[in-house]
Amino acid sequence: MTRIMLALTTALMLMGATAASAQSFGTAAEAKAMLEKGMAALKADKAAALAAFPKTDGGFRDRDLYVFCYNTSDGKFTAHPNPALMGTDVRALKAGDDVFGVRIFAAAKPDAVATVNYDFPKPGTTNPVPKESYVSVVGDQGCGVGYYK
Repeated sequence: MTRIMLALTTALMLMGATAASAQSFGTAAEAKAMLEKGMAALKADKAAALAAFPKTDGGFRDRDLYVFCYNTSDGKFTAHPNPALMGTDVRALKAGDDVFGVRIFAAAKPDAVATVNYDFPKPGTTNPVPKESYVSVVGDQGCGVGYYK
């Protein structure tokens, strides 16, 4: 009887840990909703939106989800939580041999939301895993939000 109780307790603890781990990353629905929220913010006030996107308290960061934007004319990042990427070309983004930034740039279109699939390491890791970004264009800004599948 003690062994059964121990096994049940262990199983419940493992299930709880798995659920907690899954909640530490955003979902597809949350990523798409964040992109739509970001697009609305850009339409309302471009300068304020671009300033808010990279901030941890700007309302556009949730766990691993964040809005990134770039100029559609030259591909240069105008909003990204990684300051080192600011001013660099989205088309140069790559993981291994996959230059997925070119696909992000090409897929984003005005008044539509497209998806781009690629592999990229989760925060704090080095092994690439499947990731998908929702992308669109508002005015002169291409923007996206990615989530891990």
